[in-house]
Amino acid sequence: MNTAHAINTKTNEHGQYLSFALGTDEYAIKILRVQEILSICPITALPQTPPHVRGVMNLRGAVVPVIDMRGALGLATEPYGKFTVIIVLSVRGRTVGFVVDSVSDVLSFEEGAIERSPDLGGRVDASLVSGIARTQDRFVVLLDTDRVVGADVPGLAA
Repeated sequence: MNTAHAINTKTNEHGQYLSFALGTDEYAIKILRVQEILSICPITALPQTPPHVRGVMNLRGAVVPVIDMRGALGLATEPYGKFTVIIVLSVRGRTVGFVVDSVSDVLSFEEGAIERSPDLGGRVDASLVSGIARTQDRFVVLLDTDRVVGADVPGLAA
């Protein structure tokens, strides 16, 4: 048996993350990307954009694209609730907003505590997931913000 090619299932995605909820599931993004968290505000729709691109908002005079994270991840849409917020973050040097159901916590993960995204077969796109972390009795899905934004957001195409 050749053990020289053992598969490393850990990632080097350690550090601090801002966690948020979408329904009953918990997701997180790197805290260093987060600029601020805002209450839901008016969003102006743009024509010819994918459904998860809600439009743009005015952030102190700047036009900021807004992504609905439920739509971006293929989840059912829900009306905005009293805890719905926009996480404003920096992606590829630009400012973008992510609409989430609620913000949960700041979590710290040590090196090796995060598993790579499992291979779920060809029909499931796991490219948005940078890893999965276990905290206490639950899993937290770590998102790759660059891939979530992708080329669908005006002004952020690679």
